[in-house]
Amino acid sequence: MKILIAEDDPFHRSFLAGAVREALPTCETLFEATGGQDAIDIALANEIDGVVMDLQMPEVSGIAAASRIWENRPDMRILFWSNYSDEAYVRGVSRIVPKEAVYGYLLKTASAHRLGLAMMGIFLEDQCIIDREVRGVQQRAMDLHQGLSNTEFEVLTDIALGLTDKGIAARRGVSTRSVQSRLKQLYEKLGIDQMSPNDDSSTFNSRSRAVAIALSRGLLNLESMSAAEVKLQVWMGN
Repeated sequence: MKILIAEDDPFHRSFLAGAVREALPTCETLFEATGGQDAIDIALANEIDGVVMDLQMPEVSGIAAASRIWENRPDMRILFWSNYSDEAYVRGVSRIVPKEAVYGYLLKTASAHRLGLAMMGIFLEDQCIIDREVRGVQQRAMDLHQGLSNTEFEVLTDIALGLTDKGIAARRGVSTRSVQSRLKQLYEKLGIDQMSPNDDSSTFNSRSRAVAIALSRGLLNLESMSAAEVKLQVWMGN
C-alpha cells in the first residue's frame, strides 16, 4: 500500500506519518507533500492508494488538489484532515466528491485513536468516515428551512463578488426577476428581513449585510472566495 500525506505544517506531517505507520502496517511506501500542487504531482506520478489531505495549504488548497486528483483518479480514497468545519469548507468538499467515492472528513481535534480508526476504515475497509461535527454541518446545509440551497449559495457568492442583479442573471442564465427571488429567499434565511421590522431600507444595505452574516457564520471564507474569483475571471474571459 502506498499512502500520500499532504500537509504544510512539519509537526502535523510528522504526526500523520506516525499515525499512518501505526494504523496501516501494510503501507510500504509513504509519500509526503508540503503543498497542494506537490500533492497533485506526487499522486498523479505514482500508484497512490490513498491520501491524507490538509484542507488549508498555501497556493493550492487541499480542496483544489483533491479535485484535480479525483479528475484523474475518481477511485482515489481521500481523508480530509482539517481544523475547520465551517460550512464553506464542508460545501467545498461536498461539491468535488465523485459519485461512489470513498472519503473522510476528520477534524484535527480528534484523538490519535480516532484518526487511526478513520484511516483503517477508509483505506482498508472502503468506508466513508465523517466527523460528527462535520456531519451536523452537512445536515444543516441540506435542511430546506435552515440551510441554503445551491442557487441561494450561488447568489450569495455572486453578490460577495460584487455582481449586480443583471450581472448575476447573465452569469447564471436566468431572468433578473429570478435573481431577485433568490435574493429574497437568501435574505429570509439569513434573518435580514427580521432585522428591519419597520422596513427602513436606510438602516442596512441588504447585500452587504448578507455577506457580513455569511462570513460570521462560516458560509463564506477567503479560500472559497478566492476560488469563486478565479471562476468569475474565466466567465469574464480574462
